[in-house]
Formats: sequence, structure tokens, C-alpha cells
Amino acid sequence: MTILVTGSAGRIGKSLASALLDAGEQVRGFDLRASGLHHARWQEVVANSDDPEAARSAMRDVRTVFHLGAFMSWLPQDRAKLFAANVEGTRIILDAAVEVGVEHLLFASSGEVYPEGAPEFLPVDESHPTKPRSAYGLTKLIGEEMVRWAGRSSGLPFTILRFSHTQDATELLDPESFFSGPRFFLQARIRQQEAMGNTANVTALRAIDDGKPSLVLARNERGRPFRMMITDTRDMVSGLIAAWRSGNTIGETMNLGATDPVCFAEALPEMARVTGLPMRMVDLPGPGVFYETSNTRFRTLTGWQPQFPFHRMLEEAAIAWQAKQTS
Repeated sequence: MTILVTGSAGRIGKSLASALLDAGEQVRGFDLRASGLHHARWQEVVANSDDPEAARSAMRDVRTVFHLGAFMSWLPQDRAKLFAANVEGTRIILDAAVEVGVEHLLFASSGEVYPEGAPEFLPVDESHPTKPRSAYGLTKLIGEEMVRWAGRSSGLPFTILRFSHTQDATELLDPESFFSGPRFFLQARIRQQEAMGNTANVTALRAIDDGKPSLVLARNERGRPFRMMITDTRDMVSGLIAAWRSGNTIGETMNLGATDPVCFAEALPEMARVTGLPMRMVDLPGPGVFYETSNTRFRTLTGWQPQFPFHRMLEEAAIAWQAKQTS
């Protein structure tokens, strides 16, 4: 049996493919970029996700699909790319999966299908209304509906997993990281907010920037520190495998991610201690980021438990930071 991993060159996809290979599985990747993996039981199709011929080639002899492939951006100019990859690309994968009679398709959705910026109640569980506030979240919600439709119309067995924000531990203290740079480092956040056109945020951030490297503790306009979910890539991979191997997940839609949220007011002082960088504090316009997502349903159905909470991630990030400083 061949297992197909779409998005196999990405952070989670590459780690998942490696874990499946280590478990003795025959694995094929499908991504726009080569993964760099080398193994006797590894194949990959390098092509665009919205290429029907490439999708059919990738799906040959496949019985399980982990559909992780997606384009992620919050820039207004990228909306056409978002819909091409996340909606049309998903339609093409679903058509190919139905054609070969896939036994199980696991779809990577996102917590952004919820209004994470303005949750109606906390913690956010699967009963929370889906009201995405980003174009990315909208494309993932449309993808969910397409998967459910394939299940109804063609009998495709599926599982939908709403992913938490995910990072490698070593990224947490990397100012060049796509996620952690703008989240925790002042100058990277300024560059991100400039690219997004958030003029008020840029003004507030520049007011505390002295031109030297520093961390930034972001709070909302009322001084409430940001809080969000951050999940280790290794936990996401073990969760995906648990969802596949469990007999209880077919037809389910579940949150997958860490158990506890990360409070920036607690995390940033520890990051400052580790790095020796000064920590600036800023109150940004608007309600800010403040949410917590429940993984209770997933843990109950699969028996899975995350093994890498944030404090453990930060310990590993500190080792990586120190090694970089002495190299």
C-alpha cells in the first residue's frame, strides 16, 4: 500500500513522510518543490497541486492520502494564489482520490476557519461557529466542504483535522523564521506589518524601535498580552498518524494541536533571558490575538497526547540559539 503525502516539502509534510518511512511504509510525496528525502521506499511527484495529470500520477496505487498541501499567505495580493492552490488544488486531489478508490483521506484544515481573532467563547472547540476572518481561513473552510461533499457523493472516507499553528522548536528564537520572526522580534514584525499595509501597527512599533535587535511583547489596545496556540511539528506528526491508525476518526472533524495556549507575557521574558536581547512592550490597535483551542475531542477519540509542550520547545530553542552564537 502506498501512502500519499501532499505538501511533502513543507514543515509538517516532510516530517510526516519521514516518520511513515521510519515505520516501514511505502510513501509518495506530491509538492511543487522537491523534499530532499532519499529512501528506498520514497517516491515523489514534483508538480503544481492544480495539475490534474500530475495528481493522477501521484495517486497511482495509493490507498491513504494525507492532504497537507496548501498555500499560506495573509497578503491581499496573494488571494488568487490561495484559491488556486487551496480550493482548485483540493478539488483536483479529491477527484483523483475518488477515481482510484482511496480508503482514507485525511485533510489538513486550519484553526483559521474559526474567527480566532474574535472568538465567541473559549476554549474554541468544534462546536464554535466557523467564521473565518482571513482569506486563507476561507479557502480551508471551502476545502472542508469539498471533502465532505466527496464523502457524501462518492463515499470517500475522510477525516478533517483543523491544525493549530505549528512550528519546529528551533524556529522559536530565529529572527529569520517566517512565523517566529514577526511574532517575537521587533524589526521582523515591523517588516511584516509594512508588507500587510497595517500603518497604525507600523507607527506603534517604530516608536519603540531604536534600531538594535530586540524582542517585542505585543499587547492589544487595552494592554492585554497576546495569547495563542503553538504546537511542535513532532506532535502534529504523531497526531496525524494517530488519526490515521485510529478506528474512530472516519467522518470526523477535529481540532489537532497543543493542549495549552502560550501567553506572550510569560514566554517573552524567558526568551529575553535566553537570548540576552532587550524586550520592548507595545500596545497595538484592535483586540489583538487572544484565543485557546480545545483538542479534547481528538484526544478522546484517538488516545493521543502531545509530548512537546511550549516550555520543552523553548528549552530546545535555547540550545539552538546558543549554538548559533558560538558558531
